[in-house]
Amino acid sequence: MPVTHVTSHAQYTQLVATGKVLVDFFAEWCGPCKAIAPTIERYSTQFPDVTFIKVDVDELEETAANENVSAMPTFVFYKDGKRVKEIVGSRAPAIEEALRNF
Repeated sequence: MPVTHVTSHAQYTQLVATGKVLVDFFAEWCGPCKAIAPTIERYSTQFPDVTFIKVDVDELEETAANENVSAMPTFVFYKDGKRVKEIVGSRAPAIEEALRNF
């Protein structure tokens, strides 16, 4: 399943409410965010039971603030609406391991 670009706080809230969700908090100007994007796209096909979403912190500042995101990229894992894990930084091995154990 492709990565969904979230465009509103309401959409974000709806998407993280059910199932397994990986949220990629990123910024267009963030070099490490751009570098890991293809890897996240690949993971979205490797782990079809997980919904992958991207949140641009400059577009959805309130959402990023509510989630206490202060560094990019930040990856937040949700399971049935509950935040279960956070990984800060472009750390592909840690993200993959978390997805395998999700």
